[in-house]
Amino acid sequence: MQPRMTMRTMLEGTHPAEPVAWLRFIVRELWVSWRFVGGDVSSAVVPPLLFIGAASGHHGLGAGEVLGALGRGLLYFWLFAYAFGLSNQLVGVEEDRVNKPHRPLVRGEVSVRGTRWRWVACMTLLTLVGWAFGVWEWALAWQVIIVVHNEVGGAKRWWAKNLLIALGVVTQLAAAWELVGPLTPVTWRWIGVLASVVFLLVSLQDLRDLEGDRASGRKTFPLVFGEKPTRYVLGTLFGLLPLVLHEVLMKPLGLTSAVVACDAALAVVSWVIAARVVGWRTRSEDHRTYLLFTYWYCLALLSTIVVL
Repeated sequence: MQPRMTMRTMLEGTHPAEPVAWLRFIVRELWVSWRFVGGDVSSAVVPPLLFIGAASGHHGLGAGEVLGALGRGLLYFWLFAYAFGLSNQLVGVEEDRVNKPHRPLVRGEVSVRGTRWRWVACMTLLTLVGWAFGVWEWALAWQVIIVVHNEVGGAKRWWAKNLLIALGVVTQLAAAWELVGPLTPVTWRWIGVLASVVFLLVSLQDLRDLEGDRASGRKTFPLVFGEKPTRYVLGTLFGLLPLVLHEVLMKPLGLTSAVVACDAALAVVSWVIAARVVGWRTRSEDHRTYLLFTYWYCLALLSTIVVL
């Protein structure tokens, strides 16, 4: 006869191991999420956190409230980036073998099936977190963009890809501000201008991915119009960008020393990008130039903390 298993003995037999197993599971999943999200932190996580900082200052939040808003923002925008990264890499494995062989699916660090389940879980969590934080409409709009961009194949045409990413900027920044307070006309002007900038200039990222995009049948801007014309178009637009930002965003705020400093810093970075996109033409340099564009985006949103 086997000894009777009591509740106490069951707990004593399983309780010590369960926290360890859960801890390992959580650490493993955090590491997996980093592998999918790490390359997008400077474009999908840091910028909205900076905009939360601007909203916090605008609405006069105290230190504790700011930390709470940033904590909510970190959770929401990590899921925001993770949901996109999972879906994007699921449909782009063959392309990534050429363009981004370091990605986890290509390296076999995770399975396709496991990645698909993570995507379903992440989309569900994003919906729930968006609802809990009062930004559910922006969470749902972003999820529609993810599906159209990746699952439906919108990213295969340059104009659709650029438009969807620009609309993604709207959902990103609007949610960031509304995690703190209601949107204002000035806030909408900044969101609209930055989304328009992204629509016109995000094709910069396609210059580094020409080989893989061509192999996968994508119709990106450089592949449709040619690499050399694309470089000159983008160089011209980046060269003109500081003038547009000055007239549309900075000048209406009044040319205080803080506004002028932000205006000048953004202009310098924009002109460096303009020079690089025309003069530095290797794949590695194109990658660095695109990263510089993401830093320009961060700097633009950092400036909102000062000027709004």
